[in-house]
Amino acid sequence: MTTERGEGSQKKARLQRLKAEIIAYVADRPGCCAADIVDHLANTRRMRNHGLTARKVGFFIPRHIKEISYKLDPRTGKRIYTLSTGSVA
Repeated sequence: MTTERGEGSQKKARLQRLKAEIIAYVADRPGCCAADIVDHLANTRRMRNHGLTARKVGFFIPRHIKEISYKLDPRTGKRIYTLSTGSVA
């Protein structure tokens, strides 16, 4: 049995929805961390079947969403996300 890793229409749609939801959340609440984003998506937006964790979101944002930048909180070491200057949500 071979494993296919293609880009089907459902996979693309799920990726686009996740990107849009993350951008909208960070635009509304700048200064949030990955755990805040996961809490909002999993509990408020009911995206539970996506298997989201703070670690996955932390790797997802720099890889797929260039509109969001982050800085490290010196006290906790967490990434704090904000929209990059000049970007539109």
